Amino acid sequence: MSDSADSLQASWSGWKAQVEEALAKYLTTDGGLGGECPPRLREAMSYSLLAGGKRLRPVLVLMACESCGGNSEAALPAACAIEMIHTYSLIHDDLPAMDDDDFRRGTRTNHKVFGEALAILAGDALLTLAFEVTARDVRPSAVAAACCADLAFAAGACGMVGGQVADLEAEAISESPPGLSWSNRASALLPKEQVDLIEGEAEEQVVQKPDSTKTSSVGGTSTSEASLLSHLQSIHRRKTGRLIRSALTMGGRIAQTDVATLGTLDHYGTCIGLAFQIADDVLDVTGSQDKLGKGVGKDAGLGKLTYPGLIGLERSQQLARDLIDEACLAIAPWGERGRRLQAMARFVLERDH
Repeated sequence: MSDSADSLQASWSGWKAQVEEALAKYLTTDGGLGGECPPRLREAMSYSLLAGGKRLRPVLVLMACESCGGNSEAALPAACAIEMIHTYSLIHDDLPAMDDDDFRRGTRTNHKVFGEALAILAGDALLTLAFEVTARDVRPSAVAAACCADLAFAAGACGMVGGQVADLEAEAISESPPGLSWSNRASALLPKEQVDLIEGEAEEQVVQKPDSTKTSSVGGTSTSEASLLSHLQSIHRRKTGRLIRSALTMGGRIAQTDVATLGTLDHYGTCIGLAFQIADDVLDVTGSQDKLGKGVGKDAGLGKLTYPGLIGLERSQQLARDLIDEACLAIAPWGERGRRLQAMARFVLERDH
């Protein structure tokens, strides 16, 4: 293990412990969740929020803040808020109307324990608590307002929620008759303006290098595949990537860094967010339920649109490597203060859980 990887692991362990302690406190009567919260709702919220996990998004908030010269302790409320939003999204994603999953983080999914109605309400409560925590506990107030705006955009109709809707539409496309061309399949299922948008995305290709040249990591992709791949990337930039980008920019805002540095964090976050989702799709093929804490192989069984299913395992892995290289290149000028961010990017690529 390299020195930077050792440094990341040590920092991650400490930050994760801080986040776990703060999250538990926010769910107590004295720590933020008032005494009028129904006990069963508090139990359902705690069940998913305190179930463990990598805590990637809150760690990114703290790491970005420190890398920009700020105090990570000041960023802890924002770190907890983004984990609350992430956990809410997992509770809702696991519901029968969405992905219909039985396990999450090695335990039964929320709705399997508490029922669908309470699971929905627990997710709703975590989402709203995230904004309460950010508005109340992030300082100064102008930074708190900016962080609330970041979270709302990342989690809302143009971000995570919109990405989930597009994901559901992609499932409908994958279930349509395979003999039809992409244009015919899409036209039968989506409004014309959305088909035009997807085709326009395909023309932009897949990954932009800093010098604005196009990569060749998906060379040999047919027009239909390119359209689907571009659409898939658009989904995941919203569904996964925007919350990761928000984690990084919030950390930078709390450190009160400059606009150019925020732009670098956003670009880095865009790359690792997309690479993270590609890695997830790869792990659904190559990983194990014991390590991942959730079922594997389900996406292929359901015929869902995934990177390995569309362009193959090897090309998916190459695309993820290209994105991680781009992320590391973006922060290379930072020198030593960017080392842990580079190590984090490598972790996204190399993780097995």
